[in-house]
Amino acid sequence: MAENFIDYVKIYMRSGKGGGGSAHFHRAKGNPKGGPDGGNGGRGGHIILKGNGHLWTLLHLKYRKHVFAQSGIVGNANQKTGADGKDEILEVPLGTIARDAETGEILCEITQDEQTHILIQGGRGGLGNVNFKSSTNRAPNYAQPGQAGIEKAVILELKVLADVGLVGFPNAGKSTLLSVISAAKPEIADYPFTTITPNLGVVEYYDYQSYVVADIPGIIEGASEGKGLGHRFLRHIERNAVLLILIPATSDNILAEHKVILNELKKFNPEMLLKDRIVAISKCELLDEKTRKKIETKIKKLNPIFISSFTGTNIKELKDVLWNAINQSYDASVTVK
Repeated sequence: MAENFIDYVKIYMRSGKGGGGSAHFHRAKGNPKGGPDGGNGGRGGHIILKGNGHLWTLLHLKYRKHVFAQSGIVGNANQKTGADGKDEILEVPLGTIARDAETGEILCEITQDEQTHILIQGGRGGLGNVNFKSSTNRAPNYAQPGQAGIEKAVILELKVLADVGLVGFPNAGKSTLLSVISAAKPEIADYPFTTITPNLGVVEYYDYQSYVVADIPGIIEGASEGKGLGHRFLRHIERNAVLLILIPATSDNILAEHKVILNELKKFNPEMLLKDRIVAISKCELLDEKTRKKIETKIKKLNPIFISSFTGTNIKELKDVLWNAINQSYDASVTVK
């Protein structure tokens, strides 16, 4: 799965050149010197992005280093317009952002199935000589050339769309939790960075409702500068409505670990800290009652929920908390708009 999850590609693109206009003159038996009748050229092909809800990765574009749209066809006699160049349509998963590779400018975002956006416009077709006929120039022998296509390198970057982003240090138990609350089957093992690509799980709720949780690769100190898996995973939680911060009960210092996570999120994008956050303490089955109460007192300000994916402790309660937080977040965003 890891090698098949591609969330970043860079492609050199060129839209089609517009077809030139025609400088043709009408010639017919009995009318050897007819007037201008040159048609317009067709436009060059666009390069278009199209959302596809069935795609989850940019893998299919990994080896497409160049994308060139077709040029428009030149105009013809009898004022016939040349055919437009064929558009190049690139289907991408929802959550894809296109950037200008040189300037970093965001060109578009694709967030809906079937959504289309003309990423690079094709060149306009040139005007035929019939368009230049006038009372003072009844026989123009020239036509307009087609407009050149546009060339640029474009970066396509996928940001996973999910309601909840599951964040924590490696070995916090994120993959195990995802496998318990959803039907997802992520790789689970007791070593750092088992998860090296985001895993999505659909959590079924009451009355056939559901929400999506993304298990993000483990954070480490310095991730915002690109250490570990760095930017590869941080961008995937920019779109989440709620962040679920998971810290194991076996941590040497839960408060310090929580501080590091918030610091990395803030350095990457300060707006991350505006999201609703829930703190869950995992692996609580490893604590005796006395130790648990001691930890609860020490980290009371985090308002945590203690859970165990192994015994099922507070898993239902966690699902309820997440559901309520998601709905409050979306309600707040609607109110702001």
